[in-house]
Formats: sequence, structure tokens, C-alpha cells
Amino acid sequence: MSSADRTPARATAEDREGSEREAAGRESAAAFASERADEFARITAVVVNYNGAEHLPPCLEGLAAQGARIERTIVVDNASTDGSRELVRELSPTAEVLALAENHGPCPARNAGLRAATTPWVLLVDNDAVLTAGVLEKLVVAARSRPDVALVQPRSVFATETTRVHYDGGELHYVGLFALRNFYVPLDRARGSGTLTVGGAVSVALLVRRELVLALGGFDERYFILFEDLDLSFRVRAAGHTILSVEDALCLHRGGTPGISFRAKANYPRSRAFYHSRNRWYFLDANLARRTLFVTAPALVLYEAVWLAFCAKERTLGGWWAGKLAFLHDSAGRRAARERARSVRRVKDRELLVGGPLTIAPQLSERGAAAAFLRVLDRALQFWWKLARPLAG
Repeated sequence: MSSADRTPARATAEDREGSEREAAGRESAAAFASERADEFARITAVVVNYNGAEHLPPCLEGLAAQGARIERTIVVDNASTDGSRELVRELSPTAEVLALAENHGPCPARNAGLRAATTPWVLLVDNDAVLTAGVLEKLVVAARSRPDVALVQPRSVFATETTRVHYDGGELHYVGLFALRNFYVPLDRARGSGTLTVGGAVSVALLVRRELVLALGGFDERYFILFEDLDLSFRVRAAGHTILSVEDALCLHRGGTPGISFRAKANYPRSRAFYHSRNRWYFLDANLARRTLFVTAPALVLYEAVWLAFCAKERTLGGWWAGKLAFLHDSAGRRAARERARSVRRVKDRELLVGGPLTIAPQLSERGAAAAFLRVLDRALQFWWKLARPLAG
């Protein structure tokens, strides 16, 4: 039928239909372009694994439950000997396995995963972390909320006691520790709700802005384990970026790292004493201004003396001493870390650090006289920070 044969009413209807199709096409194209431009449209999940065959099934199931936003899953394996790599291929055929030749801890593995990813945001997950349904969407909503966000963490609870908080973010204590929020607190008594700005994030599970974290140096690979998330958090904050904790996004934290994690009322592991002794001073030496170290020296000495006494009590003095020697011998690494921290610094120590509370695991701090002593120590450290903070760098 030619245009001359169409009645005015029919021509108007056909024109309207054509216009509607064109409008729908434009809307579809705009939606597609918007999705392509959305930095959160596709996210890479990076799982860090070492001999985690018992943890990988629930971990990968938790990631699968997050939906189609996860475009790619990379399992970075630290030279496991328990069949982990083969298990990943069996459990999740679409997951990629990035096999490292040696186990140098989670820091090089996380950095390798960040470099292998191509999406703007990466979900870093330890192999013993299980994300509950909807966690990723909640983290994304939080990350969208402000342009300066670099890290977003869920609230982690014990997998064996899901009504108790394990890690919930914290603040940066000037003696070189996390002042953790809600540590071991029952979930129904935990303070905070919604999305909160925190001083630092714990690396059980993290949504990270990939290029920014890599530009800040990524995870410091000297640490092996312990304090590496404190160090990264400080650099992120010192560079002027924000860290968020999403309180209603729950992650189940399973077994921890054998030989290092300390949950039960048992002897403190020598390996943990070593990493605590060395890595705490890696953090202080790299990140705090020399003026800050000078004005807080009495408190640092006090804490070190208490820590030394604790190691003596737990028969881990060898770990304490070995950690100090390793710190002193790494002069080149310490120099490079200081230069890296200085190059990204935008915010002063006095604006980043806090004086307390001093967070101690309940299995150490719930023992009568020990609990009383630690309360006194906490108050002394807080008092000194009030004096020292105006003079800090």
C-alpha cells in the first residue's frame, strides 16, 4: 500500500507506532550505553586460596549466589598441595585458576588477582569467607554513595556462631593496631547500622576500586599475613579516600589460617607472635611521620613492654625476637615502603589516628587480673594520645 492509499487515521496510527519503536530503540540503546558506562555493571571476584579444599565449596557457592554482576571469578592459588586447584575446576568450571609457584601469603595473591582483573571494581574474598545472599548488591549500593570510596567491607560473623560479630571494621590506633568495632560482640548488641565510614577495613572480604588500590601500591607483600589490611587502610585514608562498612551485609568467616589464627583458649602461636612483632613495626615505620613516632614514643615503649611480657608468658619470646630482627634486617624494604607512603600522603596522622579503645581478643582479656590490667593500659594509651595528638605529624 502506497502512502497515497493510507487514510489519515491509519497513517497517524502507523506513524505513532513507528515513533514508539524508534523511542524504544533509543531507550534500549541508552540503557545499554549506561550499563556499559556503569563501573559497577561487571565485577571480578578474586578468591585467595592456600590448601583450602574444605573451605572452597561454601566460598564458591556464596559467590555464585551473588548473581550475574560477577562477570569473572579468579581463584589465585598459593601452591596448594591438597587438591584445591582440581577441586575448583570441578566445583566451578567457569572459574579461572591462577596458580602461583610458591606460597608467599595472601598479599602477593591479592595483588596478582587485582592485576589479572580488568573490571573497575574487584571483590576480594579469602577462601574461608562465605558471602550471604545479596551482600555484593549492598556493597555496590554503598560504593555508589560517594565518589571518594576506595574500599567497602561487609560485616563478618563467625560461621560457627553466626550471632556473634568477628570483624566489623575499625579505627587506626596510633600504637600500630586496629581499634576494632564490635569485636566478638553479639550481633543483637552490635553498635551501628546501615553504611558507616570507618578508619580501616579487615581483608576477609573487600570490594575494592582496583586501579586506585594498585596505584597506592596494593597490599605490601613483605607482610605475608597480619597487619597488611591495616597498612593498606592507612594508605587509602592518608591519600584522602574513604572506607565503608556495610552493617547489614553479612559474611560468614570460617576456620581462619592454621597455625596463625587465634580463636580458642589455647597457647598463642609462635608464628603469630613473629608476624605481630615484625609487621606492627613495618606499619609504624612506613606510615607514621617521624614526629608522630617521637611524641608517642613513651606509649609505644609501654605497649611493647606489655607485649614482650605477654610473649614471655606464652613462651613465644623466640617469635618476638625473630620478628624484631627481621624488621631491622629489611632496611631496603623499609626505605621503599616509607617512600611509597610519603608519595601518596594527603592527610596528617593526627586526623587519621585514634587513641583507643585497645582491642584484645576475649580469650586474653576476660581473665580477671589480666582484664583489669588491660583496662588500665587502654586508659594510659588514650591519655597519652590526648597529650601527643596536637604535636603529631
